[in-house]
Amino acid sequence: MSDASWKRNIAIFLSSQTLSLFGSALVQYALMWHITLETKSGIMMTLYIVCGFLPTFFLSPFAGVWADRYDRKKLIILADTLIALVTLAMALVFMAGNRSIPLLFLVAAIRAFGSAIQQPAVGALLPQMVPQESLTRINGINGSIQSALSLVAPMASGALLGLAGIEFIFFIDVATAALAIALLAGFLNVAPHAKALETKTLPGGGFSYFKDMADGFKYIKEHRFLVGYFIYVGFFLWMVTPAAFLTPLQTTRRFGEEVWRLTALEILFSAGMMLGGVAIAAWGGFKNRMKTMVLSNAIMALCTLALGIVGEFWLYLAIMGIFGVTIPFYNTPSMVMIQEHVEEAYMGRVFSVMTMVSTSLMPLGMLVFGPLADVMRIEMLLLATGAAMLVLAVVVLGRRRLMDAGLPKAEAQAPEADSAPA
Repeated sequence: MSDASWKRNIAIFLSSQTLSLFGSALVQYALMWHITLETKSGIMMTLYIVCGFLPTFFLSPFAGVWADRYDRKKLIILADTLIALVTLAMALVFMAGNRSIPLLFLVAAIRAFGSAIQQPAVGALLPQMVPQESLTRINGINGSIQSALSLVAPMASGALLGLAGIEFIFFIDVATAALAIALLAGFLNVAPHAKALETKTLPGGGFSYFKDMADGFKYIKEHRFLVGYFIYVGFFLWMVTPAAFLTPLQTTRRFGEEVWRLTALEILFSAGMMLGGVAIAAWGGFKNRMKTMVLSNAIMALCTLALGIVGEFWLYLAIMGIFGVTIPFYNTPSMVMIQEHVEEAYMGRVFSVMTMVSTSLMPLGMLVFGPLADVMRIEMLLLATGAAMLVLAVVVLGRRRLMDAGLPKAEAQAPEADSAPA
């Protein structure tokens, strides 16, 4: 594929994803705030979070098989279409006067099914379109776009919810999804990957799905750097949970309950992530991607420790900004490592495991850290998890196979299947 051709394709793809994600983010915040305002119940909010998490977790292994079997572009279109149709139905139901909260839980669950189909397909499609040497830059740009959306979407959703109501937000999501689908279907020229071009009727019927799924887990087990990598990412996500979810609560308890404080916290963090995405896209990180991840891990650990100590709000905000800047230096190399080292035939299934890890560990962490925050100071949780994250960074530096896997594939010291100790 020529230089101009892949750049055209990636511009179309990222534009489509931006439209789709913006509409989805508007609805996500609108649903959350609507349920909060209508019920004022922590149990209802917990149910909403569970409905948005469990379907993605359980469907991801199947979605990984689909991403490795079928045309990934069509899967993304299918997922966007499913989400748009459900959202349109919900808008019509609301306009008819039915505002049942359980219906919103059902919508959240079905939208989560769509996301589960979409995420492995998106992760696996990018390396089909982008030359390997440009993967870090493109993933960094994509991360910056998502960070910008996380900055704009809450403000836009809140304003629209107050001015026009939740039904109007539903229709906006349908419109952005339709535009995203039109861009992908009409303008994105990406040939299906090799497996998708094979005979569609595969032996084994429904059981072949489970065989493909088992083959995917076997592939991860045999490529032991992937096992160590997922364990590392899992521990990190668990330990970063208090800094990610409990800092707004800490702010209200320590500095005051003024809304502007929480707004400033969100803006500084999101703006930091956006700047970090631009920086990693421009720089690219160290040649060894694991070194970039470990450095980011260490900085986030120090920031977490600092959040448990500082007593001035302006300094607290500055630390949260630095925290935000650092996140793309962890997320982008983690995506690129998989895209560089995993064979295309297994890409979707490996990304489905990544989706399971990334969507489950932090909500599960909150089941532990959330109740703890009511019986002990959040500062103590931040100090404990910050120290644990720092130890984790040191431990990972000593894992030779995992560190070698961070090198470009041509230079890595065989992070492939073998039986040597990890």
